[in-house]
Parts: sequence; structure tokens; C-alpha cells
Amino acid sequence: MKTSRRSFLSGASTFAAAAMLAGPAGAQDVISEILQSERRGNWDDTFDARASQGDKVASHLPIFSPQTVLYIEQAVAQYSNIVAQGGWPMVPATKKLQLGVVDPDVIALRKRLMISGDLSTSAGISQSFDTYVDAAVKRFQARHGLPVDGVLGKYTYAAMNVSAEVRLGQLETNLVRLRSMSGFLGGRYVMVNVPAAQIEAVENDRVVLRHTAIVGKVDRQTPILNSAINEIIVNPYWNAPESIVRKDIIPLMRKNPQYLTENSIRILGPDGVEIDPATIDWSTEDAAKFRFRQDPGKINAMASVKINFPNPHATYMHDTPSQGLFNKLMRFDSSGCVRVQNVRDLVTWLLRDTPGWDRQHFEATIKSGESVPVRLAEPVPVYFTYISAWSTGDGVAHFRDDIYGRDGVDELQLSQAL
Repeated sequence: MKTSRRSFLSGASTFAAAAMLAGPAGAQDVISEILQSERRGNWDDTFDARASQGDKVASHLPIFSPQTVLYIEQAVAQYSNIVAQGGWPMVPATKKLQLGVVDPDVIALRKRLMISGDLSTSAGISQSFDTYVDAAVKRFQARHGLPVDGVLGKYTYAAMNVSAEVRLGQLETNLVRLRSMSGFLGGRYVMVNVPAAQIEAVENDRVVLRHTAIVGKVDRQTPILNSAINEIIVNPYWNAPESIVRKDIIPLMRKNPQYLTENSIRILGPDGVEIDPATIDWSTEDAAKFRFRQDPGKINAMASVKINFPNPHATYMHDTPSQGLFNKLMRFDSSGCVRVQNVRDLVTWLLRDTPGWDRQHFEATIKSGESVPVRLAEPVPVYFTYISAWSTGDGVAHFRDDIYGRDGVDELQLSQAL
């Protein structure tokens, strides 16, 4: 395969790999020469994001792919070289560094970005946060799932100052996970990556849709599972899980006795007969033995649609009336189920082979307000997984916050430390 023969190292590690032929001392000499250089790139040089392979950060390559396994194996080799040479410098996280700033801390920033391959060595070493550095920081942010704004804030600093040794371990841990899922997963499938809070719809080994997601909180984690999507419910009723009744609804009713009425939630007894909330003692947890069902509508917790698949966790995917949550950096806010941004696009793709359910009919059904279950003509495999590091190209390693602490290193739970 062509990619397996090409050199995948970039930036400082490219020079280091070549120098290793002359032994460890030679490798260190080359790195030292690069990082001690006082040359600074000119403002009119032709360097931009593409010079650091920035165009390869975004990819249609699925995370579950034999090619991804190949690329992460190459990334492991790259990071092993970086660790062997002493890693990268810490960047002082004391200032807001951005385009136009001239500051001594930019020197450490440039060195850090060169070693990880985000900044071309042609940019040189200086105190200036110029367009070279701006493009490199944006590339780094894209690889780490951060807002691509070129500004050094607390999350970018935190991700940047994870040591090369820890990042290497993260790659090795996730390589094992990826190898276990590198076989044939179906001509069409959906993959939910929990740490990335992202969904891929894959067809013929190519990502055709990518969706931002909201996944479970640390204390209400989204489970890892394999299943097959077999049903779409348009305008679903929402049945509150007992955990939500106990943790959320009962405390809210104690504060506001009108909460259920205001949110179109009905209490149903074992016989399906509706129960008046005023007859329940909310100072106890007796209400947890009843069923709480929210009517379809705009304020419904699942909004327009629910995506069902058999699993022992009562987990599903759905729309949400709280669209603003998708703009958050740390999208770990659900009670275990997965909210999907632009979910109607995903449902249209899922229903493509189900007769009578084109986009027009789907949208018309939503407008009707009627709750309608739809069985898929062909179930689509779905995989909930936990991949916090992967690679989609030569020299392009992606990392995410180890939100649930499954990688075994506290330093990778960035959101918990900040």
C-alpha cells in the first residue's frame, strides 16, 4: 500500500527519524539545531496551514477502518521517536497568546508545535506569534477537538502540555481498541464515539455524515454497545427513566408543583390510568413507582425523533429541544442516551431504503404532531465505542479528553482538572 511506504513523520520528528540512522547522538544534534535556530520565517513566505498538512486533519476516513489502524501504528512510531528524544517543552500557561503577540513564551510554543509536526520548521524560532504559528495552533486545535480559533486558552494549554510520553500511551491503548473493531462492520453503519461526542454515518468505508453529539455525564455514562438500528419513532412520547424521576423530576416538583403540567408530563399508573400529581406526596419518593410520560411536541425531551436499537441499557439516540448544548466544548450532559445534532439528516439516511419514507414524507409527519413508529426495511448496525486517540492520515494524530477515565491516566481527564 502506498501509504505504508511513505514517510509519515513531519516537522522536527522528520529530521529526527533521518538522523537516527547515525545513532541517538546524531538525532539529538539535529533536533537541537532546529530548536536553537534563530531564523524566523518572513511574513511573505508561502507557508500556510497546508504546509503542515492542515488539509489532512479533516477526513472522510472512518475511525473504524483498517487504514486508521495503519495510521495509528505509524503515529505510535512517530511518538516513540519523540519520547526517545526527550519529548516536547512545556508552554507556560500564563498568558493569552494569539496572532500579533510578541512574547518570549512564543519560543516554547513554536518548539512544541514543531516537534508534534503542527508547525513547519521553515517557520523558524522567534518571539512573534505570526501567521505561521496561527496556522499551526489551529491545526493543533483541530486535532484535539478544540475550537479552531488560534487562541491559547485554558483547554488548548491543557491539551498542549500533556507530555509526549502520556500521548504515546494513549495512542497505544486506543490502538488495541481499534484493532478489535477493524473487521467488516457492515456496508452501512453508525458509530458513536463517546470521548469525541461525535457520530459517523459510514457507507462503503467512507464517512458520509458526521454529527456532533451530546453524551452521558461522568455519573450517568453512555454505555459501550453493539446493536442494530431497527426503528425510528417520529414525534415520540418520552418515558422518563426511574433514575431521572428520582434525581430530577421529584426534586423539581418539590420546588415547583406545576412542573409536570408546564412540561406536558403525565403520570400513569400500572393500569395506564392518568394520576393527578396533587394526590402524590412529593416529600417522599413514592412517585418513582409510577410511569412519567411526556407528550410529543416541541418541548418533548426527544423533540422530533427517537432512534431505537435493542440493548440492555435502555439507551437510544434522539433529537433535543436544547440545540444550544451542541455549541459547548465539553458535551457530556445527558443521562446516558445520545442527542444528535441535525438528526433529521441522519434519520433520512437511515430510512433511505424504507419504502414511503423520503425526506418530504418524514418532514410532513413531524409537522403533523402524530407519534408514528417506523420499522427500518434493513436494520443498520450501530456501535457505541470509546476511542480517545486515533489517526486519519500520515502525521495526523487526533486526541480527545478521556472523559470517563478509561485510559488509566489522570492527566488525560482534562475537563475534570480544569
